[in-house]
Amino acid sequence: MTTTETVQIPHLGGSTIGYRFGKAYDPALPTLVMVNSFSTSAELYRPQFADEKLAATANLLAVEPYGHGRTRATYRQFTYWDSAIAGLQVLDALGIPEAFVLGTSQGGWIAARMAMLAPEAIKGIMPLGTSMDFESPRSRELGCWNGVEFCTPAIDALATPVGDDWVIPLELVDAVLPEGFGDDVPAEERAFWHETHQQNYAGDAGRERLRIASINLRDRDGLHSRLDSVRCPVLWMHGTADRVYSVPNAEAEIKLFVNSADAQLHVLDGGQHFLSATDPEDVDAAAIEFINRWK
Repeated sequence: MTTTETVQIPHLGGSTIGYRFGKAYDPALPTLVMVNSFSTSAELYRPQFADEKLAATANLLAVEPYGHGRTRATYRQFTYWDSAIAGLQVLDALGIPEAFVLGTSQGGWIAARMAMLAPEAIKGIMPLGTSMDFESPRSRELGCWNGVEFCTPAIDALATPVGDDWVIPLELVDAVLPEGFGDDVPAEERAFWHETHQQNYAGDAGRERLRIASINLRDRDGLHSRLDSVRCPVLWMHGTADRVYSVPNAEAEIKLFVNSADAQLHVLDGGQHFLSATDPEDVDAAAIEFINRWK
Protein backbone atom coordinates (compact mmCIF):
# COMPACT_ATOMS: atom_id res chain seq x y z
CA MET A 1 0.00 0.00 0.00
CA THR A 2 1.23 3.47 -0.83
CA THR A 3 1.41 6.26 1.74
CA THR A 4 -0.97 9.21 1.82
CA GLU A 5 0.10 11.94 -0.59
CA THR A 6 -1.36 15.33 -1.44
CA VAL A 7 -2.52 17.04 -4.60
CA GLN A 8 -3.34 20.69 -5.25
CA ILE A 9 -6.78 21.75 -6.51
CA PRO A 10 -8.32 25.22 -6.99
CA HIS A 11 -11.39 24.84 -4.75
CA LEU A 12 -11.84 26.95 -1.57
CA GLY A 13 -9.14 29.42 -2.48
CA GLY A 14 -6.72 26.61 -3.25
CA SER A 15 -6.66 23.31 -1.37
CA THR A 16 -4.25 20.53 -0.53
CA ILE A 17 -6.12 17.23 -0.63
CA GLY A 18 -4.91 14.04 1.02
CA TYR A 19 -5.22 10.94 -1.14
CA ARG A 20 -3.85 7.42 -1.26
CA PHE A 21 -3.60 4.89 -4.07
CA GLY A 22 -3.48 1.20 -3.29
CA LYS A 23 -0.81 0.78 -5.97
CA ALA A 24 0.39 2.65 -9.03
CA TYR A 25 -2.52 3.93 -11.13
CA ASP A 26 -3.41 1.69 -14.09
CA PRO A 27 -5.48 3.51 -16.74
CA ALA A 28 -6.70 0.16 -18.07
CA LEU A 29 -8.65 -0.46 -14.85
CA PRO A 30 -11.75 1.34 -13.55
CA THR A 31 -11.20 3.47 -10.44
CA LEU A 32 -12.94 3.16 -7.07
CA VAL A 33 -12.78 6.35 -5.00
CA MET A 34 -13.22 5.69 -1.27
CA VAL A 35 -14.39 8.48 1.05
CA ASN A 36 -13.86 8.00 4.78
CA SER A 37 -16.17 8.46 7.75
CA PHE A 38 -16.25 11.25 10.34
CA SER A 39 -12.88 12.12 11.93
CA THR A 40 -11.10 9.15 10.30
CA SER A 41 -8.77 9.26 7.30
CA ALA A 42 -7.60 7.25 4.30
CA GLU A 43 -6.40 4.61 6.77
CA LEU A 44 -10.03 3.55 7.26
CA TYR A 45 -9.62 1.61 4.01
CA ARG A 46 -6.65 -0.52 5.06
CA PRO A 47 -8.73 -3.71 4.57
CA GLN A 48 -9.64 -2.69 1.03
CA PHE A 49 -6.05 -1.82 0.12
CA ALA A 50 -5.01 -5.26 1.41
CA ASP A 51 -7.57 -7.13 -0.72
CA GLU A 52 -5.73 -8.46 -3.79
CA LYS A 53 -8.93 -9.35 -5.66
CA LEU A 54 -10.35 -5.86 -5.19
CA ALA A 55 -7.01 -4.28 -6.17
CA ALA A 56 -7.00 -6.39 -9.36
CA THR A 57 -10.51 -5.16 -10.20
CA ALA A 58 -10.01 -1.40 -9.82
CA ASN A 59 -7.59 1.34 -8.94
CA LEU A 60 -8.25 2.01 -5.26
CA LEU A 61 -8.10 5.72 -4.44
CA ALA A 62 -8.93 7.01 -0.96
CA VAL A 63 -9.68 10.76 -0.87
CA GLU A 64 -9.85 12.59 2.46
CA PRO A 65 -12.68 15.16 2.83
CA TYR A 66 -12.18 18.64 4.19
CA GLY A 67 -11.47 18.56 7.91
CA HIS A 68 -9.88 15.11 7.70
CA GLY A 69 -6.44 13.57 7.35
CA ARG A 70 -3.96 15.66 5.35
CA THR A 71 -6.59 17.74 3.55
CA ARG A 72 -6.31 21.50 4.04
CA ALA A 73 -7.98 24.56 2.47
CA THR A 74 -7.13 28.24 2.19
CA TYR A 75 -10.67 29.18 3.21
CA ARG A 76 -11.50 28.18 6.78
CA GLN A 77 -15.14 27.13 6.29
CA PHE A 78 -16.32 24.11 4.31
CA THR A 79 -19.34 21.86 3.79
CA TYR A 80 -19.99 18.41 2.37
CA TRP A 81 -20.67 19.99 -1.02
CA ASP A 82 -17.13 21.36 -0.91
CA SER A 83 -15.76 17.88 -0.21
CA ALA A 84 -17.74 16.49 -3.16
CA ILE A 85 -16.35 19.20 -5.46
CA ALA A 86 -12.86 18.51 -4.13
CA GLY A 87 -13.23 14.81 -4.88
CA LEU A 88 -14.14 15.61 -8.48
CA GLN A 89 -11.25 18.05 -8.81
CA VAL A 90 -8.85 15.40 -7.46
CA LEU A 91 -9.97 13.10 -10.27
CA ASP A 92 -9.27 15.89 -12.76
CA ALA A 93 -5.88 16.64 -11.23
CA LEU A 94 -4.89 12.97 -11.37
CA GLY A 95 -6.09 12.56 -14.94
CA ILE A 96 -8.90 10.11 -14.12
CA PRO A 97 -11.93 10.75 -16.35
CA GLU A 98 -14.50 8.65 -14.48
CA ALA A 99 -14.86 6.61 -11.30
CA PHE A 100 -17.06 4.66 -8.96
CA VAL A 101 -17.38 6.10 -5.45
CA LEU A 102 -17.70 4.15 -2.20
CA GLY A 103 -18.37 6.14 0.95
CA THR A 104 -18.65 5.08 4.58
CA SER A 105 -21.15 7.03 6.72
CA GLN A 106 -20.53 10.70 5.80
CA GLY A 107 -18.67 9.36 2.77
CA GLY A 108 -21.99 7.99 1.52
CA TRP A 109 -23.64 11.37 1.26
CA ILE A 110 -20.47 12.86 -0.21
CA ALA A 111 -20.60 10.11 -2.86
CA ALA A 112 -24.22 11.01 -3.62
CA ARG A 113 -23.27 14.66 -3.98
CA MET A 114 -20.46 13.76 -6.39
CA ALA A 115 -22.94 11.81 -8.51
CA MET A 116 -25.32 14.77 -8.57
CA LEU A 117 -22.63 17.27 -9.49
CA ALA A 118 -20.91 15.26 -12.22
CA PRO A 119 -23.16 12.50 -13.58
CA GLU A 120 -20.88 12.11 -16.60
CA ALA A 121 -17.91 11.25 -14.37
CA ILE A 122 -19.47 9.03 -11.68
CA LYS A 123 -20.32 5.54 -12.94
CA GLY A 124 -21.85 4.25 -9.72
CA ILE A 125 -21.93 4.85 -5.98
CA MET A 126 -21.75 2.52 -2.98
CA PRO A 127 -23.01 4.23 0.20
CA LEU A 128 -22.23 2.24 3.36
CA GLY A 129 -24.02 2.73 6.69
CA THR A 130 -25.26 6.16 5.77
CA SER A 131 -28.28 8.45 5.53
CA MET A 132 -29.50 10.90 2.91
CA ASP A 133 -31.44 12.98 5.43
CA PHE A 134 -30.43 15.82 7.70
CA GLU A 135 -30.47 15.09 11.45
CA SER A 136 -34.24 15.14 11.38
CA PRO A 137 -37.03 14.05 13.73
CA ARG A 138 -38.11 11.71 10.90
CA SER A 139 -34.80 9.87 10.97
CA ARG A 140 -34.93 9.48 14.75
CA GLU A 141 -38.47 8.08 14.48
CA LEU A 142 -36.99 5.43 12.17
CA GLY A 143 -34.39 4.43 14.75
CA CYS A 144 -31.42 6.60 13.79
CA TRP A 145 -29.25 8.26 16.43
CA ASN A 146 -29.69 11.77 17.76
CA GLY A 147 -26.78 13.47 16.01
CA VAL A 148 -27.60 16.84 17.55
CA GLU A 149 -27.19 15.46 21.07
CA PHE A 150 -24.05 13.56 20.09
CA CYS A 151 -22.24 16.41 18.32
CA THR A 152 -23.24 19.51 20.30
CA PRO A 153 -21.12 18.89 23.42
CA ALA A 154 -17.99 18.41 21.30
CA ILE A 155 -18.77 21.47 19.19
CA ASP A 156 -19.14 23.54 22.36
CA ALA A 157 -15.98 22.08 23.90
CA LEU A 158 -13.97 22.89 20.77
CA ALA A 159 -15.11 26.52 20.55
CA THR A 160 -12.19 28.03 22.51
CA PRO A 161 -8.78 28.54 20.83
CA VAL A 162 -5.98 26.33 22.15
CA GLY A 163 -2.19 26.25 22.12
CA ASP A 164 0.24 24.45 19.85
CA ASP A 165 0.55 21.57 22.31
CA TRP A 166 -3.15 20.64 22.09
CA VAL A 167 -4.22 17.27 20.69
CA ILE A 168 -7.71 15.83 20.44
CA PRO A 169 -8.77 14.42 23.83
CA LEU A 170 -8.97 10.65 23.74
CA GLU A 171 -12.44 10.74 25.24
CA LEU A 172 -13.66 12.37 22.01
CA VAL A 173 -12.05 9.59 19.99
CA ASP A 174 -13.53 6.96 22.27
CA ALA A 175 -16.97 8.49 21.79
CA VAL A 176 -16.73 7.95 18.02
CA LEU A 177 -15.17 4.48 17.87
CA PRO A 178 -18.03 2.46 19.41
CA GLU A 179 -20.49 4.19 17.08
CA GLY A 180 -18.49 2.86 14.14
CA PHE A 181 -17.12 -0.47 15.34
CA GLY A 182 -19.68 -1.47 17.98
CA ASP A 183 -19.15 -1.94 21.70
CA ASP A 184 -16.26 -4.37 21.29
CA VAL A 185 -13.70 -2.16 19.55
CA PRO A 186 -10.60 -4.33 18.98
CA ALA A 187 -7.70 -3.13 21.11
CA GLU A 188 -5.42 -2.72 18.11
CA GLU A 189 -8.03 -0.63 16.29
CA ARG A 190 -8.55 1.58 19.32
CA ALA A 191 -4.79 2.14 19.70
CA PHE A 192 -4.39 2.82 15.98
CA TRP A 193 -7.16 5.41 15.89
CA HIS A 194 -6.02 7.05 19.13
CA GLU A 195 -2.64 7.71 17.53
CA THR A 196 -4.05 8.66 14.13
CA HIS A 197 -6.55 11.14 15.55
CA GLN A 198 -3.90 12.81 17.69
CA GLN A 199 -1.66 13.18 14.66
CA ASN A 200 -4.43 14.64 12.50
CA TYR A 201 -6.03 16.92 15.10
CA ALA A 202 -3.30 18.88 16.84
CA GLY A 203 -2.83 22.56 17.65
CA ASP A 204 -5.43 25.27 17.16
CA ALA A 205 -5.77 24.55 13.43
CA GLY A 206 -6.56 20.92 14.23
CA ARG A 207 -9.13 21.98 16.82
CA GLU A 208 -10.81 24.25 14.29
CA ARG A 209 -10.88 21.58 11.54
CA LEU A 210 -12.45 19.09 13.94
CA ARG A 211 -15.03 21.60 15.11
CA ILE A 212 -16.13 22.53 11.57
CA ALA A 213 -16.26 18.83 10.64
CA SER A 214 -18.50 18.25 13.69
CA ILE A 215 -20.73 21.19 12.76
CA ASN A 216 -21.05 19.77 9.24
CA LEU A 217 -22.17 16.43 10.65
CA ARG A 218 -24.74 17.97 12.98
CA ASP A 219 -26.06 20.75 10.75
CA ARG A 220 -25.84 19.22 7.26
CA ASP A 221 -28.56 19.67 4.64
CA GLY A 222 -30.74 16.75 3.63
CA LEU A 223 -30.71 15.34 0.10
CA HIS A 224 -34.20 13.86 -0.28
CA SER A 225 -35.43 16.39 -2.84
CA ARG A 226 -32.21 16.10 -4.85
CA LEU A 227 -31.84 12.32 -5.10
CA ASP A 228 -33.86 12.15 -8.31
CA SER A 229 -30.87 13.76 -10.02
CA VAL A 230 -28.68 10.71 -9.37
CA ARG A 231 -28.58 8.78 -12.65
CA CYS A 232 -25.87 6.21 -11.94
CA PRO A 233 -26.38 2.80 -10.29
CA VAL A 234 -26.55 2.75 -6.48
CA LEU A 235 -25.57 -0.16 -4.24
CA TRP A 236 -26.33 0.76 -0.63
CA MET A 237 -25.00 -1.61 2.05
CA HIS A 238 -26.24 -1.38 5.63
CA GLY A 239 -25.64 -3.47 8.74
CA THR A 240 -28.36 -4.58 11.11
CA ALA A 241 -26.14 -3.65 14.10
CA ASP A 242 -25.54 -0.10 12.84
CA ARG A 243 -26.15 2.11 15.89
CA VAL A 244 -26.05 5.42 13.99
CA TYR A 245 -28.39 5.02 11.01
CA SER A 246 -31.07 2.36 10.84
CA VAL A 247 -32.06 -0.26 8.28
CA PRO A 248 -35.65 1.12 8.12
CA ASN A 249 -34.18 4.52 7.18
CA ALA A 250 -32.07 2.92 4.45
CA GLU A 251 -35.10 0.96 3.19
CA ALA A 252 -37.07 4.19 2.85
CA GLU A 253 -34.30 6.24 1.29
CA ILE A 254 -33.15 3.76 -1.36
CA LYS A 255 -36.60 4.25 -2.93
CA LEU A 256 -35.82 7.94 -3.47
CA PHE A 257 -33.21 7.18 -6.17
CA VAL A 258 -36.05 7.11 -8.69
CA ASN A 259 -33.92 7.95 -11.74
CA SER A 260 -30.94 5.75 -10.92
CA ALA A 261 -30.06 3.10 -13.51
CA ASP A 262 -30.40 0.60 -10.67
CA ALA A 263 -30.81 1.17 -6.93
CA GLN A 264 -30.34 -1.76 -4.55
CA LEU A 265 -30.08 -2.11 -0.78
CA HIS A 266 -28.03 -5.00 0.64
CA VAL A 267 -28.55 -5.56 4.38
CA LEU A 268 -25.76 -7.35 6.26
CA ASP A 269 -26.82 -9.30 9.30
CA GLY A 270 -24.78 -8.11 12.29
CA GLY A 271 -22.95 -5.47 10.26
CA GLN A 272 -21.71 -2.39 12.13
CA HIS A 273 -21.69 1.27 11.08
CA PHE A 274 -18.16 1.32 9.62
CA LEU A 275 -18.94 -1.59 7.30
CA SER A 276 -15.82 -1.16 5.19
CA ALA A 277 -13.71 -1.78 8.31
CA THR A 278 -15.85 -4.29 10.22
CA ASP A 279 -17.19 -6.38 7.31
CA PRO A 280 -14.55 -5.95 4.57
CA GLU A 281 -15.03 -9.35 2.95
CA ASP A 282 -18.71 -8.68 2.27
CA VAL A 283 -18.11 -5.10 1.18
CA ASP A 284 -15.18 -5.96 -1.09
CA ALA A 285 -16.99 -8.84 -2.77
CA ALA A 286 -20.01 -6.62 -3.41
CA ALA A 287 -17.76 -3.86 -4.78
CA ILE A 288 -16.08 -6.27 -7.21
CA GLU A 289 -19.44 -7.49 -8.49
CA PHE A 290 -20.82 -3.92 -8.73
CA ILE A 291 -17.81 -2.57 -10.63
CA ASN A 292 -17.69 -5.52 -13.02
CA ARG A 293 -21.38 -5.14 -13.73
CA TRP A 294 -21.36 -1.43 -14.46
CA LYS A 295 -17.84 -0.61 -15.73
